[in-house]
Amino acid sequence: MQTDELTYQERIREHQLKIKQVFREMGKVVVGQQYMVNRLLIGLFTNGHILLEGVPGLAKTLTINTLAKVLHLDFQRIQFTPDLLPSDLVGTMIYNQSSSAFEVKKGPIFANLVLADEVNRSPAKVQSALLEAMQEKQVTIGEKTYRLDLPFLVLATQNPVEHEGTYPLPEAQVDRFMMKVYVDYLSKADELEVMRRMSNLSYTSTVNTILTKQDIFDIRNEINQVQISETLERYIIELVFATRKPADYDLTDFAQYLQFGVSPRASIALNLAAKAVAFFDERDYVLPEDIKEIASDVLSHRVILNYEAEADNVKTKDFVEAVLRKVPIS
Repeated sequence: MQTDELTYQERIREHQLKIKQVFREMGKVVVGQQYMVNRLLIGLFTNGHILLEGVPGLAKTLTINTLAKVLHLDFQRIQFTPDLLPSDLVGTMIYNQSSSAFEVKKGPIFANLVLADEVNRSPAKVQSALLEAMQEKQVTIGEKTYRLDLPFLVLATQNPVEHEGTYPLPEAQVDRFMMKVYVDYLSKADELEVMRRMSNLSYTSTVNTILTKQDIFDIRNEINQVQISETLERYIIELVFATRKPADYDLTDFAQYLQFGVSPRASIALNLAAKAVAFFDERDYVLPEDIKEIASDVLSHRVILNYEAEADNVKTKDFVEAVLRKVPIS
């Protein structure tokens, strides 16, 4: 029994070291986006989809493509456009003249990592097809349902500076994303390194495969075993309820701006994400700091503010930060 326990702990340690290797391999290609890589891995290891928002040119697509290579996962990029059809996403039935029968032609959604580039440019029917894949891990073609290969993760991007020709994502779909990650500009030193690399036309970089699919499933199980105390579980619930009834938590300044607080999915996602943060930090228990570190990414996109907030330039991130300051750990 002791030997089995030792072996299990050794496996955990091995996986934690491999995660550090993943960051190093990503650094060979992607400069200065460790935060984004961290959040993508948390989503992958907790079975949660990620919405990335940032201006063009911040290596969002490059990061996801490189991550797929490092993890040896099937990768597909789908450019969302206003004329995209659901069949362009999930596939369709085609007629085979030689067999005189209809056959299924699967779409690009049948991959492990799916990059939905500029996801807010597609109409409602495409969003509905994507929603089924995200939530149910399956798609419907004709009258038959097909399970998607696991692990399955949607990494969607949207551009915050362009609104022409875009369709606002439905609240129900936004809620399906475990986290919304804001990708910021690089530091001066990092941008200098990017410029030097990309200005050298002969520069090439290859990455090694670090994790297998089985490793990913094993890491998911290990993160699930990370302990979180009842006190911190209640703290998560208090944070969630503070977004729904801010006046009860001495947040009256924000109460006038709130339309809807976060859904129950937020408490589940916050619990899982905090466990992943602890696991990455090589601990088997969650600290309050783990919850606070990830809270903004998990909660901000689920809070819906009214038009008065927009007029007063009040952001959901400001609201969540105020919640973290006011809600005590008891």
